[in-house]
Amino acid sequence: MADAETESKPVDQDALVADIDRTRAELARTIDAISDRVSPKKNVDRAVEQIRRRAGQIDPLMAGAAAAVFVVGLTAFVLLRRRRKH
Repeated sequence: MADAETESKPVDQDALVADIDRTRAELARTIDAISDRVSPKKNVDRAVEQIRRRAGQIDPLMAGAAAAVFVVGLTAFVLLRRRRKH
């Protein structure tokens, strides 16, 4: 009495080749996705793009006000340092 698992069944070669090709293509996509995620250059490119997007969302009026506050603060700092030295 032969076991059902060990009996030879006709193998559809075309279906087997198609299955191997699908598996190979899926594996290639997975490897490409992993390579993309661990690539230092691509990570830097993504970070720069994210900063650009965020900077584009900043209200120009608020950015101008922040820049003005920075310039005034920097000027005050420089003037105070000069006054202490003299």
